[in-house]
Amino acid sequence: MLKSLQRTLTLSLLLVASAVRAELPADYKVVLLTENFPPFNMAIDDKNFARDDGIDGISADIVREMFKRAGIAYTLTLRFPWDRLYNLTLDKPNYGLFSTTYTPERKPLFKWVGPLAKTGWVLLSAPGSTIKVASLKEAEKYKLGAYKNDAVSQHLESQGMKPINALRDQENVGKLLKGQIDLWATTDPVGRYIAKQEGATGLQTVLRFNDAELYLALNKDTPDEVVERLQKALDAMRAEGFVEDATNNYL
Repeated sequence: MLKSLQRTLTLSLLLVASAVRAELPADYKVVLLTENFPPFNMAIDDKNFARDDGIDGISADIVREMFKRAGIAYTLTLRFPWDRLYNLTLDKPNYGLFSTTYTPERKPLFKWVGPLAKTGWVLLSAPGSTIKVASLKEAEKYKLGAYKNDAVSQHLESQGMKPINALRDQENVGKLLKGQIDLWATTDPVGRYIAKQEGATGLQTVLRFNDAELYLALNKDTPDEVVERLQKALDAMRAEGFVEDATNNYL
């Protein structure tokens, strides 16, 4: 009888502890940041600043629904440049950033919810280019353009390469067409989408060197309860087909 009461008391205490952990301050809110990274997140008016309903895209639609289902308040702002947003999320509690490519190097820097979407890393050449490479090692002899502090650029640098980094990935389209860079290291389908928006067609995929996944990256001080609620909501959305529908809506 005593052992039964002890077990009951222990279970009750665990339930209470769980409830306490689940309790967030009434005014708790996540500050979400994103950038123009079409078709995953983008300003409706194509500008480099937007808030809330002025932002759409595959990841933006998924993240909004995820927070709604998790019952967590947020603000959403699209800004520029990515480098600043990345460092803000590293430094400030309760900040979140998407769409952030998940990499082993970044894993310990954030808490992660995802994946929101899948992408690939590619080297693109200008129309009519005869450049052919079978590996990144072979690409070292060419001038590579990339996007500062983007996962693709960080990966190239980790391999000892020195890409010419732009503050806006759109700048690389013009550089490629003018011959200022030989190859553009970017994310697919983002690069093709950006090129089309810039009026460029016929870019060639010279090398696909990685497949990646996009996540919501949260500051490390974000409560685990927030991460768990959001991941649970996302898992349910994927099972229901919401994630697939959101993706097909833009591609």
